[in-house]
Amino acid sequence: MNILGIETSCDDTAAAVICDGKIIKSNVVASQKEMHKKYGGIIPEVSSREHFLNFLPVIEEAVTQAGITYRDLDGIAVTNGPGLAGALLVGVNSAKGLAMAWDKPLIGINHLEGHIYSAWLENDELGKAYGFPMICLIASGGHTDLVVMKDHLEYETIGRTVDDAAGEAFDKAARILGLGFPGGPEIQKMSENASGLVPKLPRPTVKNSLSFSFSGLKSALARRAESEGFYSNGIPSNPTDIQVREYSAEFQEAVVDCLVKNTLAAVEEFNAVAIVLGGGVAANSRLRIRMNSDSTVPVIIPAPRLCTDNGAMIGAAAYYRFRDGYSQEWDMDAIPNLKL
Repeated sequence: MNILGIETSCDDTAAAVICDGKIIKSNVVASQKEMHKKYGGIIPEVSSREHFLNFLPVIEEAVTQAGITYRDLDGIAVTNGPGLAGALLVGVNSAKGLAMAWDKPLIGINHLEGHIYSAWLENDELGKAYGFPMICLIASGGHTDLVVMKDHLEYETIGRTVDDAAGEAFDKAARILGLGFPGGPEIQKMSENASGLVPKLPRPTVKNSLSFSFSGLKSALARRAESEGFYSNGIPSNPTDIQVREYSAEFQEAVVDCLVKNTLAAVEEFNAVAIVLGGGVAANSRLRIRMNSDSTVPVIIPAPRLCTDNGAMIGAAAYYRFRDGYSQEWDMDAIPNLKL
């Protein structure tokens, strides 16, 4: 089964052709990150416009790279939420047009479900190898969710951020430290040669909950930066290389501590047999190392290129829904706050 997976929930226009939920025949991404860097974050109107411009070229490239024509497709899948409203609308409405023109079944896929199924692109035998339930940590710029995956397509959300997502916290910390956007890769890079010279930042918790809170951690970093004289009135003020390096490492370690702690607590509470990581923050090398070293159950983490937004993960998730007889009506709409 060849599925065209389409992803436009944020700032990447992506399309991929996936065979049987596991074979990546093509995976094309048109990134807008360089464009948004000058703003220090994603501008929704700019993102929507770029999706409109990039959509057809990305689709054409994905089909061409796969070595097929549209006639060989068995279905089309598109992210219909959660995400930026305008960005989602470009993807959903354009996918409807393709499905109608090419006479193909269409299905909407939850963006978070896509991140979970990115792990199956690396190993489609995960369910057979480990069984269920699995604990899935989905951490990105817009989401930080803990999910119990009870079986294919069966989920229960057991924790989520109550304020900033982990990736959003990295972006805000990077601005405090005078680093670029997106913040996660910048902070990881600066952390590599740190020596642990600064006092620890807090590890915020949500009482009696598996949910996350990162806003206080960001505020603690800002107060520390202000007290040391390299941040004032929301603007970084010439921090030294040592300050940037050491506080990058400490902030990263604090975020990782929170993510690992709650994930392992969920494994114990729900008697899970494995952990799945997904989302852009799952590409963080420190998180990958810590989760593997601290966990007593297997940890499945996609390759970094499959952690960030891509069409392959949408095609992988869609395979299991098409297989089970799901299809979408033509009145399918974009749902910016769609829940898993």
